[in-house]
Order: sequence, then structure tokens, then C-alpha cells
Amino acid sequence: MRLRFTGTIWYWRGPAPFHFVSVPAAEAAMIAEVAPVVTYGWGMIPASVTIGRTSVTTSLWPKDGGYVVPVKKALQDAEGLGVDDEVEVTLDIDA
Repeated sequence: MRLRFTGTIWYWRGPAPFHFVSVPAAEAAMIAEVAPVVTYGWGMIPASVTIGRTSVTTSLWPKDGGYVVPVKKALQDAEGLGVDDEVEVTLDIDA
């Protein structure tokens, strides 16, 4: 499954800081349909994420009935990204 959407990078300070992009509701609903087949536990969904010319592997996190995409440091550095940047995200999920 390949999904494309635009979102804004936001910061969660938690015990370990992370940057995320929220998956829009329509795309989150599509992910939820395949989640039982692809999750490896706790609702985590393995995916390949591409922003700009950079791709990384990660796992989508369930949050508030939807999903968020972690924006890894390697991705931030390679693409020069930071909080409040609007980005086009391509997700590839093996379903």
C-alpha cells in the first residue's frame, strides 16, 4: 500500500523527544483496515517513509484513533527539516 499526503512536522517532548507528522483521517482509515495483518504489536505499523529524496524505515505509531509518522533525525538532517515545516510524505506499507 502506498499513501501520499501533506502534513506539518510537530514535536513531542516525552521521555525521549520525537518529531512527527500526523496521518490525515482518510489515510489513517486505510491504514487501520490493514493494521491487523501488518502490525507487530501495540498497534505499531512498519513502513518506509519518504520525504523529499530521502527514504527511511520506521513504524507508524497509533495516536488518538489515528497514526503518526516519526520523522527520524537522519531524515530531518538529510532534508533540512524542522518543527512546523510542511512536508509531502509517501508511506509504503507492505500489506
